[in-house]
Amino acid sequence: MTDSQALAPTPSPPHSKAEICYGATFYNISSYGIMEKYETPTVIFGYALPLLELQIILIFVSIVLSHMFLRRIGIPQFVSNMLAGFILGPQLIDLLEYSSDRLSLDVPGNVALEGVARLGLVMFTFLMGVKTNKRAVYKIGKRPITIAVSSLLVTMISGLAFRNFRLDKVDPLYMPLRLAPTERSVIVSAQAVTLLPVITHLIYELKMSNSELGRIAISTAAVSDFLGLITLVCISYVGTYRYASPRIANRDLVALIILVLVIIFIVKPMAQRIVDMTPEGKPVRKVYLYVTILTAIFASIYTSVFNQMYVLGALLVGLAIPDGPPLGSALEARFESLITNIFFPISIALMTMKGDILRALYSFDDISFNIFLLGLTVVVKWTASFVPCLIFCELPTRESVIIATIMNYKGFVDLCFYDVALKRRNFSKATYTVMIVYVLLNAGILPTIVKALYDPKRKYIGYVKRDIMHLKTNSDLKILTCLHKPDNISGAISLLQLLSSPLKNDDKDRGVIAVTALHLVKLAGRTFPMLIPHDKRSKARLLQNSYIQTMMLAFTEFQQDNWESTTVSSYTAYSHEDLMDQDICNLALDHLTSMIIVPSGRKWSPDGVYESDDIMIRQVNDSLLDRAPCSIGVLNYRGYNKSKKRKNSTINVGVIFIGGKDDREALSLAKWMGQNSRVCLTVIRFLSGKELDKSKNWDYLVDDEVLNDLKATYSLANNFNYTEKIVNGGPAVATTVRLVAGENDLMIVGRDHEDYSLDFTGLAQWIELPELGVIGDLLASKDLKTRVSVLVVQQQQQHE
Repeated sequence: MTDSQALAPTPSPPHSKAEICYGATFYNISSYGIMEKYETPTVIFGYALPLLELQIILIFVSIVLSHMFLRRIGIPQFVSNMLAGFILGPQLIDLLEYSSDRLSLDVPGNVALEGVARLGLVMFTFLMGVKTNKRAVYKIGKRPITIAVSSLLVTMISGLAFRNFRLDKVDPLYMPLRLAPTERSVIVSAQAVTLLPVITHLIYELKMSNSELGRIAISTAAVSDFLGLITLVCISYVGTYRYASPRIANRDLVALIILVLVIIFIVKPMAQRIVDMTPEGKPVRKVYLYVTILTAIFASIYTSVFNQMYVLGALLVGLAIPDGPPLGSALEARFESLITNIFFPISIALMTMKGDILRALYSFDDISFNIFLLGLTVVVKWTASFVPCLIFCELPTRESVIIATIMNYKGFVDLCFYDVALKRRNFSKATYTVMIVYVLLNAGILPTIVKALYDPKRKYIGYVKRDIMHLKTNSDLKILTCLHKPDNISGAISLLQLLSSPLKNDDKDRGVIAVTALHLVKLAGRTFPMLIPHDKRSKARLLQNSYIQTMMLAFTEFQQDNWESTTVSSYTAYSHEDLMDQDICNLALDHLTSMIIVPSGRKWSPDGVYESDDIMIRQVNDSLLDRAPCSIGVLNYRGYNKSKKRKNSTINVGVIFIGGKDDREALSLAKWMGQNSRVCLTVIRFLSGKELDKSKNWDYLVDDEVLNDLKATYSLANNFNYTEKIVNGGPAVATTVRLVAGENDLMIVGRDHEDYSLDFTGLAQWIELPELGVIGDLLASKDLKTRVSVLVVQQQQQHE
């Protein structure tokens, strides 16, 4: 083979029936398969589909290899997608160059990959718009506006002040002198703007969506994105007016205004109409989902035709779609996995592949000032975000640092912005490479910093005692009861009825029971949780929800039956299952709650027979036990016998007291129940029979004091009994617990016990529900034949 033959491009295969027109050239999509005449081994890649498949395979192999190592140090997947692009870029494999002339001499070999990548970025941006918390975007206070305006304007003014600095040093071979200020202006503009979809994605990844910091960041990004959009449209208009023609500039501006008006007055009302037309609990018709997706794609094509960023149309349509069920959740359920796991990584890898590190190093002298300008804008923007947070918004220093760091985050839309700038020749190849390397470092370092600084437990630190034991005399007992399913309502109401009792003439000053009922709904299709109070202002559609209506009716009836001693307020929280515990803690903190009551997650039939365990509820309870800002009670409710369901029937409540702060809290709760004439309260103290040096054991002394106070309070009551039982070893404990359970309808026990108390040898190894503790697990066991409910109590933890 001669040198000229070796350098000749691979011969294009003959046209097949499956062909597509690109400009004036036809090229093949798929090969003839086993009937193909293989002139060279690479002839198969002269077809668009096999070439696309090869490119996608190489991209995902590179992503998997990169993320295999990076995930061990907590680096997000987005960085692995970018690293895959660098691996396949000019510095190593150079996949784009290899594919460039495979289809024909006239058709770029990467046209199919470009189409897939662009579709992926459009769809991902659309989903981020759909999932954005509309309340955080539309209900913006003074703090986000202050931070956003300061961040944008100070960065823009500071950066543009250096735009013309050292222009005489620009090498004409690197870039014409007249284009250098434009390149610097694009760098400053990109740095000054904080993009809403990017921050939405970051907040979601960091699980900050239900925090106050997350809401501030989203609101600030919304303001910054809006101001940045106006700024970029103005810059684009001036540039087009000056360098193209006034007619094109005016046309593009009018076209963008028309698109915004169509989305506001046509797309958004139609989307709301779809939501209103969909029956409760029914899925949205598929045709509506496909029409919505096509609308987003058409809007992106429209903005691209009129010289705007192609993702802008998809973002605007996404923001017009009501988040949450039924439409938002349906869009996420149907499209998110495909787009997030397939199309989005391809988009990121392709844009990164266009960078050339070797060229950037070769042109370092020419781009050194651009690197300085990039560093300057980073420092200025961080400072311009931090100072307003600290001084004007009066946020703590740690939170101010977090917000300032989040405002500097760069992501996928920024890459899209750089890609458009490269195509329009506003960036040189070397500057483009510097910018994507900056995004790579930014996306890898900033989330790690935020994770290190952000601790959701900090706000729950127990500086103030919020439990029942330390309630002042005549104080209100504030209880937050959580409901995951309609099945949880009867158990919660039954327990609250035992705590409620009519006020007598001699205790008119006694505090009331303030109940907050929280209905938790697993979130789908909405990035950000939503807490909705149920009052006269609640939306009609929300009140028509059968689950919510059932809860409200049950608690309204409970309040009417106990109107003298009880107040009730109801809420619904839409939240992700791994963030529900934070929503519960936030509400408990806001209401100064003394105890949170949650269902155990174990479901029993009406006959008291075990049915199933809800893993999600158990995981939420585990997190609550670790971070709750007050005491917490986990209720395993089996229901009462038919004879106990009458309003005047006596309910036998037993308290197993072993020792420790959790047992003391359980005893304090039982003390409230003892005021109810329906309750027959029995306290059973388990003793080991060993001699203890009581003078040196502080917990034992406190236990005795609490028990003596309880016995003194109910010394003359007919519905109170106190007994002591000596038990030695795990088997004896299990046997005694089962005997006591058979005599009661409800057992109240502490979760943990002091080491001095009893020997639980053999029981801890067989525990099935660790969140209930040893005794609670015995009482909630599937094998326990007695139909007894159990409330496991943990006193407020003192977090450090």
